[in-house]
Amino acid sequence: MADTVETPEQAETEVVATDPYLWLEEVEGEDALAWVRSQNERTLADLQSDPNYPAFEADAIEALTSAERIPYGSIRNGMVYNFWQDDTHVRGLWRRTSLESYATDAPEWETVLDFDKLAADEDKNWVYKGADCFAPKGSSDYKCMVSLSNGGKDAVIQREFDLVTKQFVEDGFVTPEAKQGSAWASPDTLLIATDWGEGTVTQSGYPFVVKRWERGTPLDSAEELIRGDETDVGVWPMALELEDGRVLQGAVEADTFFTSKYWWFPGGETVPVQFPIPLKSSPQGVYEGQLLVSLQEDWAPEGQDVAFKSGDLVAFDIDTFLETRELPPVSLVFHPNEAQALEGVAIAKNALLLGVSDTAVGKVMLAEPVEETWVVRPVELPGTGQANIAFASDREETVFINYEDFLTPDSLLSYNTSTEDVTTLKSLPPKFDATGLKVEQHFATSKDGTKIPYFLVSKEDIPMDGTTPTLLYGYGGFQVSMNPSYSAVTGRLWLEKGGAYVLANIRGGGEFGPAWHQAGLKQNRQRIYDDFIAVGEDLVESGVTSPEHLGIMGGSNGGLLMGVMLNQRPDLWNAVVVQVPLLDMMRYHLLLAGASWVDEYGSPDVPEERAFLETISPYQNFDASKPYPVPFFVTSTKDDRVHPGHARKMAKKFEAAGLPFYYYENTDGGHSAAANQQERAKRSALEFTYLTEKLFPQTSEN
Repeated sequence: MADTVETPEQAETEVVATDPYLWLEEVEGEDALAWVRSQNERTLADLQSDPNYPAFEADAIEALTSAERIPYGSIRNGMVYNFWQDDTHVRGLWRRTSLESYATDAPEWETVLDFDKLAADEDKNWVYKGADCFAPKGSSDYKCMVSLSNGGKDAVIQREFDLVTKQFVEDGFVTPEAKQGSAWASPDTLLIATDWGEGTVTQSGYPFVVKRWERGTPLDSAEELIRGDETDVGVWPMALELEDGRVLQGAVEADTFFTSKYWWFPGGETVPVQFPIPLKSSPQGVYEGQLLVSLQEDWAPEGQDVAFKSGDLVAFDIDTFLETRELPPVSLVFHPNEAQALEGVAIAKNALLLGVSDTAVGKVMLAEPVEETWVVRPVELPGTGQANIAFASDREETVFINYEDFLTPDSLLSYNTSTEDVTTLKSLPPKFDATGLKVEQHFATSKDGTKIPYFLVSKEDIPMDGTTPTLLYGYGGFQVSMNPSYSAVTGRLWLEKGGAYVLANIRGGGEFGPAWHQAGLKQNRQRIYDDFIAVGEDLVESGVTSPEHLGIMGGSNGGLLMGVMLNQRPDLWNAVVVQVPLLDMMRYHLLLAGASWVDEYGSPDVPEERAFLETISPYQNFDASKPYPVPFFVTSTKDDRVHPGHARKMAKKFEAAGLPFYYYENTDGGHSAAANQQERAKRSALEFTYLTEKLFPQTSEN
């Protein structure tokens, strides 16, 4: 096919004509759901009858719903707000306590909103999807737009909630269900992008029209501010609060997944003004009058004798731009070295904090303007684990920092920006027995010679004879970093049993900055797959494990990675957990949010990009004669981001070929394939039961 010249329409017609399982793309279709039910019943009957399953599920539920979890939260008016789920509050509580009480071992929580009660009262399958809260500086009158999803979908409704009265606002802002976004422009004004009717959503299913909505008026009377195009990924409202309390009303127009224009709507004017920054860059907020911008491409600002590199953090005076509408002099705030990447920017009261990945381990840095330059230094924290900023606000001196690693349970640190004191607020007891475990960082050599780091968590005395059951996890896309973290579920269900766990920092991620990600875009994507294979081969060659005892796991983009690994190296693994995956890369851009990812994967409508996708697409490259390991496909009916048809159709090919496979589709849960902790526990227990069956030596204990 790659040697012929076809129009996109002809190519798509050919795909449709040769695909016998398109009926499985009908999400709620009667035949499709009947097939899903039959596969669920078969898989559950098999895995839940395994002697390991009951204990695995009980351990996972205890780990995920235990009261001994850190209640991470945000601070408003001296109160810490937290969303909490447990075995009693399955849908969750939104609750708050004073900062003083929060620092104690037993905080006195006050319920703000009970989502179990709300769902029961309204007879709805509500899943909480977050809240966007606003009050003018100096005011404590916070109003929030609370997002509620039917079953965990990305599509939500938004309802205005008053934090003072703890009630939904009567005749307040309410939106219909859609993939949408909003931003507070003032206490009585919302900027909103939603599905306004026919011709107002992109090919990816996201809105491209932003309007200004005034309190007390119907939504359909909102004033249009900016209109993108259906070929955009989406256009979203943006509100940038300045240090003096002014709010700049704006929008971000995502032309592709990685390129965006940022617009500002000057007061009283109808023509938006574009921020003069590169398309591959992101505004990060304002600190001491400077607009901070992180770069994902090199930039030499026009008319200035400076040049910046992709990955840098830069700044310029925001008021000068607002007054002149021209780019002021740009200064360098932070330039990461070859082992580093800027992971995040947080503005607190009197402090600018940077989250930095250093050889795939997170650190926190403090940036300070000194005369004509910026000085960056580390925030001194206890230990050497993974640290990241959990909460910061320019209205608060208290910053929350999360600290953990593979074997160290979470700690929550409080950092005071005025005194620079660091206090351990909360520290969890161990959730699994780490006695005799060790963490090592190794490097595999990929096909093109690139060194690929990976973390190995294992017993100190593993025999190095290839017999250790090993689970290798990977993602490799969208500049998402895979950093060390503490998982009670993995610890209990895998590490305690003698398994080894490996986290691969393959290209496509963000561990070493934008270049690490961009090295695997589109037709260069085979590098990502070569990296993952190299890690697997290194584990075998070093004697850690062998193909008989090596399993792999990945979700979403990582699910695509798993599908490619099934086809390219079926001999290298004995178990493959394929979670909420993309697998049909000839049609992915036509399903749900798929069109938004063509900048990552390439487009089947572009001949040279299609030719490459044909070489990797798991669904099209399925070959019944290959020695496939028995895979486990996991997805969700309510996933409105990655279509469940990907997993369904691939599993159906296994079924039609008479090859063994497992399949579980949760009817709720959205892209996470679980809407609550009980569902997460069930999914984890199923996955680790399967991995134990396939990778551990079969004895009476297994």
